[in-house]
Amino acid sequence: MELASCLLLLLTGSLLYFLIQFFRLIMADSDLTLQWAEYCGHTPESKLGGNVVWVTGASSGIGEELSYQLAKIGCPLVLSSRRETELLRVKQKCLEISSLEDQDILILPLDMTQTSMHKEATEKALQHFGRIDILVNNAGRSQRSLFVETNLDVFRALIELNYLGTISITKHVLQHMIERKQGKIVNISSVVGLIGAPLSSGYSASKHALQGFFNSLRTELTAYPDIIISNICPGPVQSKIVENALTEECEKVQSIKTDQSHKMATSRCVRLILITAVNNIKEAWISCQPFLMAYYLWQYTPSLAWWITAKVGERRIKNFKSGVDADSSYFTKKSR
Repeated sequence: MELASCLLLLLTGSLLYFLIQFFRLIMADSDLTLQWAEYCGHTPESKLGGNVVWVTGASSGIGEELSYQLAKIGCPLVLSSRRETELLRVKQKCLEISSLEDQDILILPLDMTQTSMHKEATEKALQHFGRIDILVNNAGRSQRSLFVETNLDVFRALIELNYLGTISITKHVLQHMIERKQGKIVNISSVVGLIGAPLSSGYSASKHALQGFFNSLRTELTAYPDIIISNICPGPVQSKIVENALTEECEKVQSIKTDQSHKMATSRCVRLILITAVNNIKEAWISCQPFLMAYYLWQYTPSLAWWITAKVGERRIKNFKSGVDADSSYFTKKSR
C-alpha cells in the first residue's frame, strides 16, 4: 500500500512538473536555450561592461534600443547608419542615461550598400578605440509587396543591403578579431529567415542568405573558439521597419502607420539579444506567442506548419490587397 502511494505521489509530481514546463513553453517569448540562459546564465551587466560594441542600423528600432541598453551597461559604442542627425540624437540620449563620456561614443555614418567604404570605416573605429569586441549586424530593410508585382530592382536592393552589406562589414571586422583571436558577431536575422512569409519574399530571401552564410562561417572558425557568431531570429517587434518597408519599386516605401500592439516590446527583444550574446548562444528565437510556437511546428511538423501558414497567409494577402494593414488586422478583426 505504501509502495502504491509512493508511486502515485511520484507520478503526480512528475505530471505536475511537465505541466508546469509545458505552460512555461507556451507562454515563453524565447526558445528553450535562451530561457535557460535568462534564468541560469550570465547577465549582460556582469560580462559586457567595457566591451567596445559596433552597432549598425543604430538610428532607430532594435539598433537604437541596443545603443541605450549597452550604454547603461557601460559599453563604449560605435554607432552607424545613413542618417547622421539621428545618430547624434541617439548619442545624446546615451550620454544622458549613462556614465559614458563624449569620447566613448563614436558616430560613424555608413551606407551598408557602399561596400568600398567599409574598410575605411573599420579603420576609423579601430583608430578611435583600438579594438572592436562585438559587432552587431542590425542594419536592414523590410519589404511589403507581392512578388508578381515587384520590380527586380527591389530584390537586388534587399540583397545588396541586408546580405552583401552585412557580410562586407563582417569581413573587415572579422580580420581584426582573428588577429586578436577573440570577438563576438551578433547578427539580427528574422523569423522569416527560418520559415518565410507572404509579402516578404525578397526580405525573407535576404535573411535566409544570412542564416546560411553565418552558419557556414561559424564552422570555418573552429580554430578560433573565442570568436562567437550568434544569429538572432526575432518575430514581430515594435519598430519602424514595416513603415519604411520597400514595396513594388525601390523609390516607393510603405510609409503607413501600423498597429503594433500585438508585437514584442523593443526593450524586451533587446534584453534577450544581450543575454544571447553574453552567454555565447549560437542561435536564438525571440518572439511573442503564437509566433514562437509556429517555429517549433516548422521544426518538428513542417507539413502541419505549412497548412497553418497558408491559411494565415491567405488572409494576410487578402487584407493587403484591400488596403488593410496586413500585419495587424489579423489580430484585431477579421477582414470582411
